Amino acid sequence: MSHSKKSRSKVASFVFENSIFLIGGSLIALVWANVAPDSYSHFIHDDLIGREHAGTDDGGSTEEGGGKEKNGEESAAIPAEPAAKKQSTSQGKSAETEGQAKEEDNSHGHHEFSIYFLVNDLLMAFFFAIAGSEVWEALLPGGALSNPKKAATPLLATVGGLAGPAAIYIIGCYALGRGDITNGWAIPCATDIAFSYLVARFIFGQGHPAIAFLLLLAIADDAAGLVILAIFYPSGKLHLTWLLASVAGVAIGYGFRKLKLHSFWWYLLIPGSLSWFGFLKSGIHPALGLVPIIVTMPHAHTDLGIFAREELDQDDTLNRFTGWWADPVELFLGLFGLANAGVAFTSVGSATWLVLAGLLIGKPLGITMLTWFAQKVLRLEIPGGMNYRDVLTLGMIAGIGFTVALFVSTAAFKAGDPNLDAAKMGALASFGAAALAIALARILRVEKFVPPDEPDESAAEAITTEG
Repeated sequence: MSHSKKSRSKVASFVFENSIFLIGGSLIALVWANVAPDSYSHFIHDDLIGREHAGTDDGGSTEEGGGKEKNGEESAAIPAEPAAKKQSTSQGKSAETEGQAKEEDNSHGHHEFSIYFLVNDLLMAFFFAIAGSEVWEALLPGGALSNPKKAATPLLATVGGLAGPAAIYIIGCYALGRGDITNGWAIPCATDIAFSYLVARFIFGQGHPAIAFLLLLAIADDAAGLVILAIFYPSGKLHLTWLLASVAGVAIGYGFRKLKLHSFWWYLLIPGSLSWFGFLKSGIHPALGLVPIIVTMPHAHTDLGIFAREELDQDDTLNRFTGWWADPVELFLGLFGLANAGVAFTSVGSATWLVLAGLLIGKPLGITMLTWFAQKVLRLEIPGGMNYRDVLTLGMIAGIGFTVALFVSTAAFKAGDPNLDAAKMGALASFGAAALAIALARILRVEKFVPPDEPDESAAEAITTEG
């Protein structure tokens, strides 16, 4: 599938195709949260329709309370009278208790319409819908997951890319005596498909079989991530009867398909809204609410592959949906970075190092070991033109968790929990996997693929020099 557009300036193409909005939003959030943390907290968490955020106080102590809720501990930066300090501490604790009570029953109670809710629960539903469409199309004839024999090795590598990080994280938790943060085990399982693709293309060169291997692995990782989020990270108490609304949405979607309705707006506005609302009220994360509707949309009978530009010419409903929403989703990801990447640099803690260890050690180790197991024990094949230097390098590239790792962090830890910001810091720092992958490729002497019709630049330079 391609998310590119035919008629765009080079600057616009660069911005939209290289996740510049996401990077920009994340950087703004980081600076804002460290320069003016109270202002940032209120911007993200205050109710947009007038109801005050749980951490605010009519008596003028909003900033201090917000700071406590953000850092999870009492701040000593601003001196205060003992009585006032004690009162503020009490208010901070009661606010935190109130916030936790709201989260525990958020499937039936009031949902504050904050920037945080708007982005994470509503707008990110379009991001996961596009991720779901990539998985669905990969299952179609010609898709990366359609041939079990060809997909077997990357799929086993995906298992390693999930089990390795989770194992490293959990073992690390108990080694550090931090059994209280084991709920974050799925955070390092994530792979940011867009950034991984960009780094892989830089290291291996366009057309290298390692890129196809990595993309297939990332698609399967997306599918596993959707399942993990739905099963292990409910957004509140489960009320599964509300899923009947989602079932009704899927049924209506298939009905629209029988009626040959080809505009994706029919599927989005009626079945999609029903499904999203059902997920919201059931306690399953509403960001997954549009995924069930994807399979109901009329679609092509074959798949040309993720990022395949040839798909720009396909005019089926599903392709029009992903094509239309691709650019808005890039903007939504910018807002996602703004709403989630605002963590204090002092938030580094055990969760930070465990997430990083899972991504930077568990990912390449798990992927390489399971690939070796698939080839040597199960007698499966790895793509021609690939070797284990390539496998280890792409395993390190897959350690870029970023977007999905940030999202899973928000599902794994409650708002106000200091471990949330520590885990987010690990997800942000996983960008370091790109630099490590480039260095590893140089050390292992990974060869960059050069298409037959393009001369090798180094060879061309040698010829020029000799001439």
